[in-house]
Amino acid sequence: MKKYIIIALVSGSVLTSCGEYNKVLKSTDYEYKYEAAKSYFGKGQNTKAAAILEELITILKGTDKAEESLYMLGMTYYNQGDFITASHYFSTYYNTYPRGTYTEQARFYSGKALFLDTPEPRLDQSSTYKAIQELQMFMEYFPASNRHQEAQQMIFDLQDKLVMKDYMAARLYYDLGSYTGNSSYSTTGNNYLACIVTAQNALKDYPYTKLREDISILLLRAKYDMAKESVEEKKEERMRDAIDEYYAFKNEFPESKYIKEVENIYKDAKKYVKEINE
Repeated sequence: MKKYIIIALVSGSVLTSCGEYNKVLKSTDYEYKYEAAKSYFGKGQNTKAAAILEELITILKGTDKAEESLYMLGMTYYNQGDFITASHYFSTYYNTYPRGTYTEQARFYSGKALFLDTPEPRLDQSSTYKAIQELQMFMEYFPASNRHQEAQQMIFDLQDKLVMKDYMAARLYYDLGSYTGNSSYSTTGNNYLACIVTAQNALKDYPYTKLREDISILLLRAKYDMAKESVEEKKEERMRDAIDEYYAFKNEFPESKYIKEVENIYKDAKKYVKEINE
């Protein structure tokens, strides 16, 4: 018997709650709706709060409640994990209220929302660039913010994602090797050359990346293998370039995990350079 009483009480509570929410939605008392939205937001009922606030942000425009309503709306979507919509409302807020009460928070969460929505490295990284830009703007506008360090770390993490994409692309080019039937490497689109260009650009754009050693060994391998497969009249020149890359690598990573491979590359490459063998 007690079991049925409990079920009845719970069902009644749900019905009452739904009834109250429907009453809010149908109401034309916008002060009442505003307070209800704040209440739902405070209780973590973000879906309900968002539905009410979507209506209110237009109706309350120009009033003293418009600013808070717009910021709350952004937070409701952020809390639901709809980061693109959240960033949209946060950016709408700080563009509408550049000196508003919540401008610092809106700029930060706009960037963080985009950060949380970025894809894995193998996919298109357009949104990653946008997230970096948004976080950099936050740091520029609020250099003394207590969120500054978190924003900086997010930028570093996003840059790591971009570096990883470049590294994956360079490694793919390297793994593809030379074109079938192209022994001279006279074409500008050969895969080793593409690997070299991609790796060099990654090292230039992100000099402090944690993948620097892995990208550098890939660059050395590509230069050496391209030289090895070159026609005779180009081989010595390209082996010199590989040897230069060897010295650069060894100077920067004297205790590298790749050091044995690096020494073997040098040992073979110097056979093709006259001055070294004389």
